[in-house]
Amino acid sequence: MNSAKKYDLEDRLIEFAIRIIELVEELPKTRAGNHIAGQLIRCGTSPALNYGEVQSSESQKDFIHKMKIILKELRETNICLKIIERKPLIKQSQRRDKIIKECNELISIFVSSVRTAQKSKERVKKS
Repeated sequence: MNSAKKYDLEDRLIEFAIRIIELVEELPKTRAGNHIAGQLIRCGTSPALNYGEVQSSESQKDFIHKMKIILKELRETNICLKIIERKPLIKQSQRRDKIIKECNELISIFVSSVRTAQKSKERVKKS
């Protein structure tokens, strides 16, 4: 059951990266559009790529560190999406709204996962 959840999250991160790529391709070819596109393509695809490293963590400390990196990248992605929305660099779209929603959900998942792992690490220390 646990491995099924792992792969669901992996698939979800891959799908998120694909949606980010598609959104980046909609951005205007202006100075601002190109800047945000470059930043968003890096931080928006990074969580899926880093998740592979999480699965090969060498210790609980390493696991937590790698999960925090994913969380940082998701938060950076969220800021890029807010800039795109507030500027606006692309017209209002369901695609953008769905990506923002998914980004927020992924952030919540990783915040929860990091907290759980940190609590588990603390319990092991106290034993």
